[in-house]
Amino acid sequence: MAMSPAITTLCENSNEVFLDVAKLLLTYADNILRYPNEEKYRSIRIGNPTFSTKLLPIKGAVECLFEMGFEEAETHLVFPKSASVEQLKLIRESIAAERDQRLQREQPVQPTAHTTTASASASAAAPESSAAASTQPVSPPLLQPPSLVKIEKLSMSFFVTLQSNFQHVMLYENPALQQKAKSHIPHQQLSSAAQHKLKQAKEADPEDFLVLELLRWFKQDFFSWVDCLPCSSCGGSTQNAGSLSPSTDDLRWGAQRVENHYCQGCRLSTRFPRYNNPEKLLETRRGRCGEWANCFTLCCRALGLEARYIWDSTDHVWTEIYSVSQRRWLHCDSCENVCDKPLLYEVGWGKKLAYVLAFSKEQVVDVTWRYSCKHSEVLSRRTRVQEAWLLHTINGLNAVRQQSLSPERKKVLTERLLVELVEFISPKTPKPGELGGRNSGSLAWRIARGETRAAGYVFTPTEQEKNDRLLHVCYSLIQSWDQCVWRKESVFRKVENDWQMVYIARTEGSSMGRISWKFDVAPVGMKIKSVSVMARSQTFHSGKVCWHLQSGQITTEFSGDGKMHSFSNLSGSSDFIVVAELSGGEGEAFWQHSQLFRQSLKETEESSFEILIQLEDA
Repeated sequence: MAMSPAITTLCENSNEVFLDVAKLLLTYADNILRYPNEEKYRSIRIGNPTFSTKLLPIKGAVECLFEMGFEEAETHLVFPKSASVEQLKLIRESIAAERDQRLQREQPVQPTAHTTTASASASAAAPESSAAASTQPVSPPLLQPPSLVKIEKLSMSFFVTLQSNFQHVMLYENPALQQKAKSHIPHQQLSSAAQHKLKQAKEADPEDFLVLELLRWFKQDFFSWVDCLPCSSCGGSTQNAGSLSPSTDDLRWGAQRVENHYCQGCRLSTRFPRYNNPEKLLETRRGRCGEWANCFTLCCRALGLEARYIWDSTDHVWTEIYSVSQRRWLHCDSCENVCDKPLLYEVGWGKKLAYVLAFSKEQVVDVTWRYSCKHSEVLSRRTRVQEAWLLHTINGLNAVRQQSLSPERKKVLTERLLVELVEFISPKTPKPGELGGRNSGSLAWRIARGETRAAGYVFTPTEQEKNDRLLHVCYSLIQSWDQCVWRKESVFRKVENDWQMVYIARTEGSSMGRISWKFDVAPVGMKIKSVSVMARSQTFHSGKVCWHLQSGQITTEFSGDGKMHSFSNLSGSSDFIVVAELSGGEGEAFWQHSQLFRQSLKETEESSFEILIQLEDA
């Protein structure tokens, strides 16, 4: 039977420590199984001396409780009524089987200085299981938790999060796994594209352009977003109907959660394991932000880029890549295909940030302040742990992880950190590209998360256009296509490198996409005399594109046939919105069957969208 990640980690402890903590874990599980209706057995007080001294400091022990189904409350770990008893049994049996094997060896436990409250350096001396050693590099030792006196006042889960993420990023350093990831990446093609764009830029670094190409490839060609999987029987839509019990294979690849995507028509469930192992994600190539950032960070390391995994306590993850030429870390979100737009989440998505932490093979850094222009508001929300404790804990983790580094490398890391701290002092001002709402995920999902804030760009006449009484806009898809958008929902810029074509399509799996542009002439004291619009759209199979103009209560439809359409019914108005809605399609690629502005990458002067507004005095 394949071990779960938590049990694999637990097995890395010394024999004496393992047998001791396994007995305690089995007791917790057996009490629930024997007395399922007794509330006292479903709750573990974090400050309990037995728990805090014999279990909390042991590597993998708390993680085993979480895999059983325990969840964190204010001062306790609780096994909720909704938790899977089968999952509890599965983890319990795995621990019991490993314990029985060790006891049957009948080898006396050698005297040792290690105790169950062993320090991080002592934990590092414990032998690794053969399974762990064959699949991932040796993990550095972990820091002991904060003092037991304060343990009830601090969030134990925060400490576990630090440990878990710091351990997880070591997977990206496995040479065999890096080679496997590299085999999926069209490195030569990406490098050539980067070199081509480099020639058009001044004083730029090839590696920075490679990062941009890697982001584009990962988003458009490699990974796909999952809201709900299509029904495995009829291929129809499904709904997330809660969780299913993970199988042993799911747990082997770090999928402690399995979503139940239920089809109302077939009444069948399609399983969606939320894999946490990047090796498995190279095969599945799908998921939500957790899977995206996990796999993308591995791909960055596979290409030799210095990358770190970014964890946000408000439920998002992404990547940072170090730019040698710019001497700073660049924000990179593979889900959104954006680079160096750190205020996107707070300003564009409306996130209420609190803790944003960066994890690499060498250090943990609190990078919250890079992602906020509202430092005082963020500081007021940082209440999960004391600031002094967080700083002490991060410094301790870094000291242990960096023990084997050379003095030169430690100096480099210190200098980089100082540069970051100086950067963090002054809040930034939002720039174009950081004002838009989230693109990835269905509209309903983004609305539920409160991340649908729109770009909100409005076309207004310049002084020259006011004098000419003409506002003329030619829209290019080759350039920054989304910088002048008023609203966009579930659409993105799709590039077909094999056909050398580009167009706007729905995000993969989205049944409806919408994009709009707003024009307002009132700020310059003018009103509309007439409007002419030309737009190109294409459909395939049963795909649909619906174009219309909106001005107040007036809505007028028109065709995206590439011809100029004139509208006199907007005369006297001061503003209007052009809207395109994409829907329909068939099969797995249905989202590609309605397209806007399809054009060749080579014909950069071609216009697919043009607006002429005749103006007159208000």
